[in-house]
Formats: sequence, C-alpha cells, structure tokens
Amino acid sequence: MFYPSQSPAISHKLANHPHHVNVQEQSPWSRNHTHTHHPQQSIGPPPPSPGYPLYTNGAVNPIQHHPHHPLSHPPLPHHQHQNSLSHYPSPPNGHIHPQHLGQGSPGSVGSQIITPHWQQQLLKCEMIRSSRSSHHRARASALASRTVIKSAIPITNPNFVKPSTSSNTDVAESASKDPPTPALSSTPASSAGESSPGVTNAVVNHPSSTVAPIAEAPRPTAKPPQNTWSSLDMGGINIKTIPPSSGLFSFTFLINLYLNHNGLSSIPPGIAKLRHLELLDLSGNNLSTVPAELGMLTQLKELYLFDNHIVTLPPELGSLHQLQTIGVEGNPIDTSLKAIVQKDGTPALISFLRDSCPVPAPPPERLWKSLISPQEREAFAADPATEMFSALCYNILCEKYATERLYGYTPSWALSWDYRKELILTEIMNYDADFLCLQEVDIAQYEDYFVKHLQGQGYEGIYWPKSRYKTMSDADRRQVDGCATFYKADKYSLVERQLIEFSTVAMQRPDFKKTDDMFNRVLGKDHIAVICLFEVKETGTRIILANAHIHWDPAYRDVKLVQAALLVDEIEKIAANFARLPPRPDTPRAPVYSDGSKIPLIICGDFNSVPSSGVYEFLSNGSVPPDHPDFMSHLYGRYTTDGLRHRLGLKSANAAAGGLPLTNYTPSFQGELDYIWYSTANLAVNAVLGEVDRGYLEKVVGFPNAHFPSDHICIISQFRVKPPRPPALLPAPS
Repeated sequence: MFYPSQSPAISHKLANHPHHVNVQEQSPWSRNHTHTHHPQQSIGPPPPSPGYPLYTNGAVNPIQHHPHHPLSHPPLPHHQHQNSLSHYPSPPNGHIHPQHLGQGSPGSVGSQIITPHWQQQLLKCEMIRSSRSSHHRARASALASRTVIKSAIPITNPNFVKPSTSSNTDVAESASKDPPTPALSSTPASSAGESSPGVTNAVVNHPSSTVAPIAEAPRPTAKPPQNTWSSLDMGGINIKTIPPSSGLFSFTFLINLYLNHNGLSSIPPGIAKLRHLELLDLSGNNLSTVPAELGMLTQLKELYLFDNHIVTLPPELGSLHQLQTIGVEGNPIDTSLKAIVQKDGTPALISFLRDSCPVPAPPPERLWKSLISPQEREAFAADPATEMFSALCYNILCEKYATERLYGYTPSWALSWDYRKELILTEIMNYDADFLCLQEVDIAQYEDYFVKHLQGQGYEGIYWPKSRYKTMSDADRRQVDGCATFYKADKYSLVERQLIEFSTVAMQRPDFKKTDDMFNRVLGKDHIAVICLFEVKETGTRIILANAHIHWDPAYRDVKLVQAALLVDEIEKIAANFARLPPRPDTPRAPVYSDGSKIPLIICGDFNSVPSSGVYEFLSNGSVPPDHPDFMSHLYGRYTTDGLRHRLGLKSANAAAGGLPLTNYTPSFQGELDYIWYSTANLAVNAVLGEVDRGYLEKVVGFPNAHFPSDHICIISQFRVKPPRPPALLPAPS
C-alpha cells in the first residue's frame, strides 16, 4: 500500500467497487485543472507524486510516476488497493462505502472537511499498519544505524574556530534543540535532567523545581535509570498474553515499547511501573479495553491503539498531559470521543477525560510519629514548667502558578483557587498549630482570605511579598506571592519582625561587590525570608521563627546555597541583638540569654533542596568547604574562599523522626524539599506529622488533586523547650 506525499493516508475510491457512490470530491487537494472538464466522469484521487512507500505486511508497492505534470493530467482511472485489514476505517472526504456508514463517525460524513488533526491521525495509522512484520522497528533501526562509508573527503573551512564546549552559551544552545529520538535497542537513555545554567530561561518565574510542563524545563530527577538501551520492539511476533513473571515491567528504564500486531487481548496493570515511557504502541491487537493504570505513564507523548476493538477509553487517561497523539483509528470507538479527536486533536480529548474523571477514594489520615512515650507526654503535659509549641510549614501553591500548562494532569476544577483555598484553610485550622509558616501566598489571598478567616481562630499575621512587587502597578502587585507567618496572639507577643531580601543583603556585602557571578546570578532572584521574634506572654521565653522560600531552579544550586548562607548570617545577627534585649518587667522569671545561640530557633521553609544537596549539608552540619560542588565553580567572596560556617546547631525535625519520604509529589519529582529546622541545644522534638499513605500515592500521578490542594504537603512538628543548663560550678580553691 502506498500513497503520494501530497495525500498521505487518504483512502482512494475504488472505481469498480459494487457499492461505489458518486460523491462530489471534498478533498483539500482538489484543484482546478487546465484540461477540459468532464461533468459526467467522477473525479479520481489526487494525482500521485514522488513520495515514500508505506509497508504493508512486509511488501513494498512502488510508486507509479506519471510523465505529465500533475496539475494538467486528464482524469485518471481509479487505483485498486487490496486492503487486508478488517477493522473500522473512517473514509474521509466523501470516499464512503455504504457498509461502513453504520460504523462511522463525524469524520465519515461526506460533507465534512477533514481536519489537520485527523490527517495526522490517519497518516500515523498507515505508518503503524506498515509495521506489521516481526521486529519491524528494530530491523529498520539496525539498518539505519549502519555506517555509511564516505567516498569523498569533506571540504572544511580551515579558518573555522570550534567553540569551547565548556561555555554556558554552547550548552544552552544544544539544550534548546529538540532531543534526538532514542534509537531502538541501542541508544543509551538520555540524561535530560542534567541542566545547565544557560537553560534556565526556558520558563520564567517557574514556581517549583518539580513540575513537568509541556515545554522542557530543568527537573531534578525526571530522567530514567541509565541503561545501554532504552527501546524494546516486541511487535509482530504473535504474543497472546504477558504473564506477570515475564519481567517486562521491571525494565523501568524503557522510553519506547512496541507491542503492536500481536494477539494481546489485555494489558496487565503492571505496565504502570514503566513511568518513563514516551511511546507505547499497542496497535493491531485484540484489545477491547485498556487498563486505567495507563494514566500513570505521564511521560507518554505517543500512544498508539490503532486497529483494536476498543469502544471507550478510561477517564484516568486524562492525566496523560504530555500526550501528543492517541491513535484510535480502526476501533469502534465511541463517536463522541472520536469526534473530539477529529475536531480538536488529542489534547482536547485528554482534557475532556481529565475533567470528567471520577474523584478517587480519599487517602487515610496522616498519622503522627511520636518521639516520646505516652508516659513522657503525660508527664510533660502535667508539668507547668515544661513549655511546648507546634509549627506548621506549607507551600500552598500560588494561584498565579497553578496553571494547566504546569499542572496539566490536574482536573481544572481541582486546580481552581476557589476549590483549593477551602482545602488549604480547613487543613491548616484542623491542625491548630501555634505558628503557621506559609509560602507562595499572594497579597490578595493574604488580605482577602487568610487574614479574614484566621483572625477568627485567634491568629495574627505578618506578611511580605517578593521584591518584584515594588516595580508593579497596584493591580499586578496583588498577584505577587510572598511569605505569610501567623501566630496565636493569646499565647505569644510579637517583639520584632524583619524582612530579608536576599538580593539586597548580597549587595550590601563588601566581599560580593566585585563578583560578576553575584550580579549575573544572585541579584536577579527576588526570593525572601521573614524573621519574627516572639516572647511567650506567660513565661517570657523567647522564640525566633524564620519563614523562607529559596530559589527553585536546580541549575542554580550555587544561588540556593548563597541564599541559605545569607539567611543564616542574618539570623545570627538578629539573634545576638535579641539576646541583649532585657526581659519585660512583668515577667520576673523570664530566662536570661547570654548570647543569641541560647534562644530557641525555628527555621521553616520551602528550600527547594533535597537531603543530598549543599543547602541541606550546610544547615545540618554547620559547614561546607569553599570548593563544594554546589558552588559550581562560581565566586562569592568569602563564601568561596573560606567556606560556609554557622554555630546554630540545627537539625531537621523530620530527620529526628526518621525522615519523611517526600514533601513534594509531581509526576517528574517525588522528594523532600520542605523542612522545619530547630536548634538542638534548646529545643527537642515531641512528634512530627507522618507521611502520606503509600498505597494512595501509587494510584495518583501527582499533586495537586482532589484531596491535596498543592504540589507540596504541609509538614508539622511539635517541640518542647529544654530548660536552660545551670552554669558549671567551679571547684572551690583548696
């Protein structure tokens, strides 16, 4: 079977067909011919022209060339094609056979003009039908990869200077090009997750380092496991079933999987384990349904289901937000679904399935992980001298960032702010924490929603937006996000609050002023932290609470490390001044702090850094060397000559409880980015809120969704204040 390149995948009318219908040609290839028009003669197919052959059952039909110009030929006799496929074609543009009218769709109506979406569908369908022979793709790839011996010496420019491969510009240019298609069974899996600083302009103001937008953006762990091959061709070998013991679904590194033209009547749910698949071909089997678990393969860009017996599609496929083609031709597919593909293409069908998908069962409640025994908890609660408090940290996902482009797997109704804000507020109020540290709260949300509702629960708030709001109009600045801190006003009094703008603080450092990297990398980021100084009204105990949001882009690991170092430097200065402040007169038994490190300290935030990062190492260990890999060989004054050091004695609260598997869950990233750090010298952890049920996570592609209103989860820790150690007694002189 073959078609000219000017009319791909369009069926020809059969001149001698017994049910031939004389229909006026509606093809977009119709032309006004220069020869005399014959009104009684039916118009044939568009004239052939040099093109490429399509393979059917391994045979090649040569293209027939006509010596005359294709625009001036006389009416041609109809070509006869022996079609061995007995599936469900949709002949477009008036090429209708009466026996197919009952199986048709809007695309089968003679009066409808075929859309570009359906042209592409039919073209890919015929290409897939040409791959019926066993291991067709593997053999074609092997043939194409054979080395061609050059018969001539290439002429090169002797004055051409090869650009340096180490420059950021070169890397950015190469990264901006389309990645090569993986070769079958021979090409190593690509490491697209390794990003360069030069790639970071791909997405402006990207809220998180974790989402998988349609446009490629830097992602920390979105690459498949490394392997010497990434494609597997099992097509045309008469496979009837895939048993669980086959081991196929253990190949989690696969990018392309071909199971076409076999005898499969079902696909096991275990296919959901192949999370890195970008192409899956299930055409030409005996499938009447496809498993809902296919919706877990969110990296899929091509899903071919041609020539099966599929009537409908599971709504769970709506999470395939990167899918560019879903092949449904040759199936008795529901006419309403097929009409969507024909009119508006695959993305429209995916959006329809996504928004019509039923809400899954809610997860079990997250359980508390206690670090003390029930007897100790009762004893602490009964002891009036023991002070305890709780802190909540939550990146709520700003409304401006919650777009379909970034979170295409989330139903539109679950992504709307009106739906999400109710879940966020309910969750916050149910946990009833003493301190709330929220990130990605815009000005409008803070003023119109959170202050209004949380004041009724006894909270008062402190808020600052990111620095960019200073340069915006009143209407635009209300959409700028920032950090909001709330505290229970009946228990704590606010002594002082301070904004830390990392770019401003960096400008004020004399050792940074002559650093090009500071100007080119640090100053362009407007991330902030808010530091609040509290006193317990009843006892006078002091607490320092920091709420921070660190830069998201993994290509700027150096900036993340610099921002964390600047934050700690400022906290140490503020804590030292706070310690010098005399206690209030109405709290005669208030503790006296000899220096800032004696004051209990809590640092909450979205640090956009995993536990193996330089940021985590610096905060938990208290130092990093000047040549740490996360500095990426950039220069930042004393930070890169002497290294980073602090003496706050910090530890992650979740680490104290054995760790939390993840605080951020999206299709391309699942890991820990949010932390509550505490000073171990004067605070201890009583309990932390545990992880999300793992069985639930295995069934959802990512957050936000119907049950989790942000791509982050909230983390909560309960602390107790350690009593100050009495000064060591010196031995009496003898």
